[in-house]
Amino acid sequence: MAKITFSEEIYLRALTGKVVAEHILDDYTKIAIISINNTICAAISAATEAVFVSLTEGRAAHFFVDDSNVDQVIQQVIEFNPDGVVLMFGGETPIEETKNLFVKTMHAIAVKNPEFDVILHVRIFAAGGLQEALKDEAVEIYAEENEMGVYTVDLDNSLLIFSSIHVDDDDYDDIIYLEKILEIPVTAEHADLLNRSLRNKTIAWVDA
Repeated sequence: MAKITFSEEIYLRALTGKVVAEHILDDYTKIAIISINNTICAAISAATEAVFVSLTEGRAAHFFVDDSNVDQVIQQVIEFNPDGVVLMFGGETPIEETKNLFVKTMHAIAVKNPEFDVILHVRIFAAGGLQEALKDEAVEIYAEENEMGVYTVDLDNSLLIFSSIHVDDDDYDDIIYLEKILEIPVTAEHADLLNRSLRNKTIAWVDA
């Protein structure tokens, strides 16, 4: 299997953003995307926003977070008043830095407890970002009381899967359950790129 190029990684995000907008965000009227500031996250975010606006004629906004502005950004998102928020955390930024920003973002959301749906991107979920965030008490309470969503991929069957996330505390650890809502077949081209991008990486939740 040929190694994926960076250009193909960008195109993969365009294809994935299109699917997310068409099949997962189609019932929303106003969305916000929160991401870290890197090329790959910007690519999937822009693709998602463009297709969402084109199909629904709804409104979309994109917010970048870094170590210095998380609380400010979440307040800006709340003031924008979306009904859905997608957390696009992944890309070429080192994973520990990405997870750290994701945890801070989830904490800021949990503390303010806004009334929008939260949807997680496959990369941060697969890398254990939610498990890490659940170590924060505010996030744990938020996740137990609010249903979130996540999209993952089934590489063997060429599917993008959208699920709701349920979190239970068993006194020892937080257990994450995924309840499948939607299976979305992807094109052969999309499946090939997903396989070349993900197949040889340790992504426990993706291949499960």
